[in-house]
Amino acid sequence: MCGSARIGFLGFRKGILVKGRSHVKHVLLLVSFLAMGSSLEAQGAGQTLYVENCVSCHGVTGRGNGPVAAGLFTKPADLTQIAARRDGVWPMLEVMSIIDGYSRNTLPREDMPVFEHFLDDDMVEFDTGNGVNSLVPSKLIDIVNYLETLQDPAPTSYVP
Repeated sequence: MCGSARIGFLGFRKGILVKGRSHVKHVLLLVSFLAMGSSLEAQGAGQTLYVENCVSCHGVTGRGNGPVAAGLFTKPADLTQIAARRDGVWPMLEVMSIIDGYSRNTLPREDMPVFEHFLDDDMVEFDTGNGVNSLVPSKLIDIVNYLETLQDPAPTSYVP
């Protein structure tokens, strides 16, 4: 039994070869789903943070039409167009800098709060693109990764 399964997997017998390939497909699918599960968990964390902190101004879809948007001095940004406004490039560090307040002094976002509680979190390593990994709050990574999923159209290239 063991020998015939091995022969089938290696492709020496047509009927078993298909069965062997089928097992390989199933293993690859299982590995893909497990990897996607961790990705979905991260997206879920980012989506939760978005709902808790951003929906009131930016809206459920991220288009800047949340329930309090009309009463703000500066109209909330359409978060679905971040990459489109940059010729399809998703600027991870730039978005992180806007959310954590680092680049706030150069942007007209007087009404947008600084999310300091994002900074009081577990730190993870992030490749900043210069060959150096920096420690960054995991919540900041989660929400920026979620914002990437809102892009319409999807980004065509990425920069840290």
